[in-house]
Amino acid sequence: MPQSLARLLVHVVFSTKNREPFISKEIRPKLHGYLAAVGRELGCEVFRVGGVADHVHLAIDLGRTIAISKFVQKVKQTSSVWIKESEAHHQFEWQSGYGSFSVGQSQLEALLGYVSNQEEHHRKITFQDEYRALLKKYGIEADEQYVWD
Repeated sequence: MPQSLARLLVHVVFSTKNREPFISKEIRPKLHGYLAAVGRELGCEVFRVGGVADHVHLAIDLGRTIAISKFVQKVKQTSSVWIKESEAHHQFEWQSGYGSFSVGQSQLEALLGYVSNQEEHHRKITFQDEYRALLKKYGIEADEQYVWD
């Protein structure tokens, strides 16, 4: 086959270190735009970015030339520097880990709605409970001793 094609839809989730509420409502739209721009520079389609004060969700089509670990590393690294410089959050850090979950084409619209409605969603559930539910939904067993930082 002379051409390489891929469609890898992924739900990516990561939080601030210790789930500190550094992502205020004022900087959230700028941060989400920045995360999307970095993702696109990496050759990925970023359909939606959402989140609340202590974490973000990204709905992406992972580019065919980048591993998910490299994508998350670059997005977190560059956005951390950006937040520290442009928003004067000198203490800002992302957690070291992340979650990435494959999504089928038929699930994309539901994922986009889920990412868009994070504010409303988190009036009822904490990030930790949300993340536990995602791990369960995708059949991932994790030792909580190593999940939170």
